[in-house]
Amino acid sequence: MIAVKSDHHISPEEYLERERHSPIKHEYLDGDVYAMAGTTKSHNIISLNLALLLRTGLKNSPCQTFIADIKVNIDNQKYYFYPDLVVTCDDQDDLNAYAVTSPTIIIEVLSESTESFDRGKKFQYYRKLSSLQDYILVSSQDYVVEIFHRIEGDRWVLETYQGLSQVARIESLDLNIPLAEIYATLNLTPVENPASEEEEKKPGF
Repeated sequence: MIAVKSDHHISPEEYLERERHSPIKHEYLDGDVYAMAGTTKSHNIISLNLALLLRTGLKNSPCQTFIADIKVNIDNQKYYFYPDLVVTCDDQDDLNAYAVTSPTIIIEVLSESTESFDRGKKFQYYRKLSSLQDYILVSSQDYVVEIFHRIEGDRWVLETYQGLSQVARIESLDLNIPLAEIYATLNLTPVENPASEEEEKKPGF
């Protein structure tokens, strides 16, 4: 997500109506809208690889995988975000054509411009979703996958997988996903301690 917010407060209904006709995707934070940036080729390849892996791994389950263009509705329309991937196993999500309300896992593929927000405030908002069991951050600059898993007492534990020989475990879906398959066809140059960049600003609606 990239900021600047719109110049006036808008309702969730107004946001959804505008978003249906907008050529640019926007995220919604309690009355303000924020334009989203395009992605890199590596970001796109990782997202596609993950979508295929999840679709294959969940083919015999009731869960559905969505990529890029499906919003997540948080706190009764107070926030709307577009995760890179979202998996829902709740039949009630079939009732809404545009948004998921009960995700089981959310995946964000990190970029330099959005990493700080994805790790911080966005994760705070996502944690409001009682259905969410795993929040997964996937680097697009190095072979690293971080999985935050919800445990008893609404606490979260972090498992970090680094290197193409590693296999990431998604507990809530009972899936093991090799990093070699997540990063298939990519040759990334490892980055040591990448500095987070300040979010580039763009206008909203």
